[in-house]
Amino acid sequence: MFIKLTPNLTISVSRVVFYLCLLFALPSFSAPADLVVSMADFCKKLPRADYQRLHQIPVESDWFEVYEVAPGVSAIYEPYQWQEVISYLIEGEQQALLFDTGNGIANIAEVVARLTDKPVSVLNSHTHYDHVGGNFAFARIYGMDTQFTRARQSGHSNQDISIEASKQALCRPLPDGVTQQNHVGRPFKVTDFIQDGDQIDLGGRLLEVLHVPGHTPDAIALIDRTAGLMWTGDSYYSGPIWLFSPETNLTAYAKSLQRLIASSKGVKALLPAHNTPWVSPDVLPRVAEGFQAMLGGNTKLIPLGGAMVEHQIKGESEFSFLMRDEPIPYAE
Repeated sequence: MFIKLTPNLTISVSRVVFYLCLLFALPSFSAPADLVVSMADFCKKLPRADYQRLHQIPVESDWFEVYEVAPGVSAIYEPYQWQEVISYLIEGEQQALLFDTGNGIANIAEVVARLTDKPVSVLNSHTHYDHVGGNFAFARIYGMDTQFTRARQSGHSNQDISIEASKQALCRPLPDGVTQQNHVGRPFKVTDFIQDGDQIDLGGRLLEVLHVPGHTPDAIALIDRTAGLMWTGDSYYSGPIWLFSPETNLTAYAKSLQRLIASSKGVKALLPAHNTPWVSPDVLPRVAEGFQAMLGGNTKLIPLGGAMVEHQIKGESEFSFLMRDEPIPYAE
């Protein structure tokens, strides 16, 4: 299908546990008090050194920072909330695509409107709530044609995600009008369902959709082969890679890693959805090797409590795997 659009990596054990609690805010799981991270320590690590080499684009926002990562590509970064989500505005000659819309704590649509006057559509790397928070503000939204995607359109209640706006999760005050008590994941509507292999033409920039299930059933990567860029979503980012949630499928993830490796020929940079926006694609074969090492039991296990464990790969500082504390592979 061809679519033409219209008008630092070290993380403490306590922070990892808090990370897991926040990500899905499971009612039955809460971190022991002695494991909840002090966000003051997290904030002291900002700014990440990786951003120093990038050109920062001034925007009137006390929540987002924007960086030019390549011609026509802006990383819209949320550095003051513990997840450090990165959304990407990708511009062609005629149209623009926003790849992910962040947590929804601040108004990403206002920032995007200051960055481009082109018509903007949205495509999500997957539909976990920290990537679809700003979807509601856009008229045209592309989504993978999966049941998981369809179900996630209903949003999230304050009870589900209020901890995302808690003092523990923040390095600075919330934007005006936002509180822990009123933060919700607003519903949105996918207007155009897409499939693996579809291409999005922005005018002089062609983006290819790769379905890479594993992290979620609807996870995708996006490739601009001319520019040599690959957006990886949460299938790879620098730091502990989340493979813990009920919807994660390890068999599918292993296959998707191999597809990412095969598809990365000619790619000069990976643009992940968390932490840092520019990573060498050389890391992907190491991730695949590390994943197989984990399946074979050849990792260092760091118990985190709450039925979680971190698998550290010998010699690797760029990534690890966060898993359920049960035999691997999980029953699928």
